[in-house]
Amino acid sequence: MDARLGGGTRHNAHVTAAALLERQQLPAAARVVVKVGSSSLTSPDGRLDPERLRALVEVLAARREAGGQIVLVSSGAIAAAIGPLGLAARPRDLATQQAAASVGQGLLVAHYTRAFAEHGLRVGQVLLTADDTVRRGHYRNAHRALTRLLDLGVVPVINENDAVATDEIRFGDNDRLAALVSHLVHADALVLLTDVDALYTGPPSRPGSRRIARVDGPADLDGIDVASRGSAVGTGGMITKLESVAIATQSGIPVVLTSAGQAAAALAGDDVGTWFAATGRRTSIRLLWLAHAAKAHGRLVLDEGAVRAVVDRRTSLLPAGVTGFEGEFEAGDPVEIVGPDGVVVGRGLVAYGSDEVPRLLGRSTSDLRVELGAGYDRALVHRDDLVLVRRRR
Repeated sequence: MDARLGGGTRHNAHVTAAALLERQQLPAAARVVVKVGSSSLTSPDGRLDPERLRALVEVLAARREAGGQIVLVSSGAIAAAIGPLGLAARPRDLATQQAAASVGQGLLVAHYTRAFAEHGLRVGQVLLTADDTVRRGHYRNAHRALTRLLDLGVVPVINENDAVATDEIRFGDNDRLAALVSHLVHADALVLLTDVDALYTGPPSRPGSRRIARVDGPADLDGIDVASRGSAVGTGGMITKLESVAIATQSGIPVVLTSAGQAAAALAGDDVGTWFAATGRRTSIRLLWLAHAAKAHGRLVLDEGAVRAVVDRRTSLLPAGVTGFEGEFEAGDPVEIVGPDGVVVGRGLVAYGSDEVPRLLGRSTSDLRVELGAGYDRALVHRDDLVLVRRRR
């Protein structure tokens, strides 16, 4: 598989991402984002299980009381409303999902408020949409609000704002949201809690499947079968979790993937679950969004020379190397950048609308300047607005 891949006092043994945090250092990490899925908080009939929620809170409160900061990204709002609304199962249509989220989010946060209060801790509800992590003003406000909550000793409880999010702007699952939040709050590590205790070489129920204790990069995932979907009350399977792992690790944040029952051991740095080592350095949230969360409005098709220039030499994409395009887009929209074989090699913000592109294809910038005037000699996608999403071998 080719995966892309309380109080204001910080922990004295703070470990930064630049220090290449390792599993045994996790107890010293000052700020950790923990994401828990719906299946880890609900009973078999799909209803929210207060005992499972309190068990998780006990672990997180112990970490907080030891001096570390916790940011909790929690699914479960829609699942929490299944019983009270008399629904047979998780709704499939967007309108009912949004209605259920509106009812269930209040129930979910009320349970968290009571559970953390038993440990003398306060919680703050934060609902986010994709815009909150990509629009500069929204991003700065979200970062400032979350930082202030942590400084005040509050445990932020984050969920996607399902009640207002649309298919076009939503994250799609809280795994991806957790990875982007980890970047937003400058977390030292991300812990993904799910209904399986680790990544396995195949479905855990299959005889011969083995736990994978450590992943150092995409090559370690070659041949791994992760096709099975998630639980009936969740939205994502292992594929979405590995996509979120890639977002975090490629921006310098290591990840532990394990079950909620092993949360305490994971935070203690024990050899449980799967440890995904950081593979890159922190980058801008805009480029993270462009690579992993933005919805492409079209695609630009490059010749081999342009692919080599963009991928190997990291140049801007000039019109001369583009042989075709697909879709309708405006200047500033995200587009996919593909080679002649159709393989996506990058994503970028296009500088021209699709109505302008046809007369630019294959033309040099000097010719365009002479024929069309100043302003048409700029790159089709500037390198500062371009991110590689698949390394060519």
